[in-house]
Amino acid sequence: MGEMEVPSDVLYGASTQRAVLNFPVSGRRVHDDVIRAFAMLKGSAASVNAGLGKLDQDRADAVMSACRQILHGLDDRGGLGRHFPIDIFQTGSGTSTNMNVNEVVANLVCLARGAEIGSSKDNAYLEAGGVHPNDHVNMGQSSNDTFPTAMHIAGALLIENALRPALSKLQGELDNKAKALDSLIKTGRTHLMDATPIRMGQVFAGYAQQVKLGNDRAGWAAREMLVNMPIGGTAVGTGINTFTGFAERVCAVLSKSLGLSFTESDNHPEAQAAKDSFVSAHGYLKTIAVSLSKIANDIRHLGSGPRCGIGELNLPAIQPGSSIMPGKVNPVVCESVMQVACRVIGNDTTVTMAGMGGVGSIFELNVAMPVMIDAFLESVSLLANVSNVFVDKLLVDLEVNEARCTELLESSLMTITALAPEIGYDKCAALAKQAHKEGKTIKQIVSEQNLMPAERLAELMDYDSMTRPG
Repeated sequence: MGEMEVPSDVLYGASTQRAVLNFPVSGRRVHDDVIRAFAMLKGSAASVNAGLGKLDQDRADAVMSACRQILHGLDDRGGLGRHFPIDIFQTGSGTSTNMNVNEVVANLVCLARGAEIGSSKDNAYLEAGGVHPNDHVNMGQSSNDTFPTAMHIAGALLIENALRPALSKLQGELDNKAKALDSLIKTGRTHLMDATPIRMGQVFAGYAQQVKLGNDRAGWAAREMLVNMPIGGTAVGTGINTFTGFAERVCAVLSKSLGLSFTESDNHPEAQAAKDSFVSAHGYLKTIAVSLSKIANDIRHLGSGPRCGIGELNLPAIQPGSSIMPGKVNPVVCESVMQVACRVIGNDTTVTMAGMGGVGSIFELNVAMPVMIDAFLESVSLLANVSNVFVDKLLVDLEVNEARCTELLESSLMTITALAPEIGYDKCAALAKQAHKEGKTIKQIVSEQNLMPAERLAELMDYDSMTRPG
């Protein structure tokens, strides 16, 4: 395609530079986790190619060493990260990023061997055992199977190493609250209206169960949907220019080094033409976001006040809430959780659209993979980070206003539900309306009308028993 000037201080080559110039779109570069996944994949492929007798061991060792450099040098963009500059909104197959990695690996080998950057295109260097970005680093591979494979590696690892531990931590704290608060009884609410009593422990146990189920969903997404790998399909899923046993062996190497059971796809055309696994897996992430938002929204409403709201919970004051109203404190952590949910739900639309024919998947290749994996990884990271914040900045210091819980419970009209089996639904409805009109409690109105012995009224109006069926 003609000459291309490349900055002298970078490790990439002409293909990467063309992509840099072609796609000045967002300023958001491909996620580091995708680059790390590529380094894991390229190193594994080199090892397998050597084992298959397709790549000499010296070149394979050089490629693997360069890949290890990338893995350890991506901690910040000031290190090796600056050599991976391509925008997310690039070619939909991720070809630019695959070539970027190939070029950087090849040039790292050049430096390791005392050759100038760019020598990987020099015939004399290659004849002396040098590494070429396409012929050696990309051996037996195509962007069309490496980029989606890197997506699978990055997505599964981030869920397992970041999201699932964060959700376990959140579930644990909610379980602790459920146990500690199980004897405290409060007013239940449905439709935002007073309902029958419930133990605070039951409320938090419900939250803990939501998070547990979310963690199970995350595990299912990582271990069942993302471990089936496209590698080996090359250009269109037929496996042209790859080798018998290559994909299976690459998956085995990755499984051993990463602790997840990666397997070769049962159907390579499906694995490359469609990314339904990511659409489905992100659906689970969306469900987790909905759960966290529900929990955060409940807690902020239960903590509303401190004098003119429900006020059953005392949320920790971690920052001033207003620039004009002195002393105001807001449920900022809950708001953060709910905003993350908004973003994840929005990302779900991005992932869904990227998976659709005519937008992403068409014929033998999905062509919206970079934006798909960016949205996916953002969702995983946001959910993991905000779960940790939820615990550290709110739940550990969350307190219950027992006096307020008792006050509201005593004034609730719906405790009369416990009397309905003895005096009837219609009579109870009339008594509740009368008590509300006269500003009295249920106990007061029933006692005044001598509808049952005091001992029986006390027995039926035992709030704790109302929370324990039978």
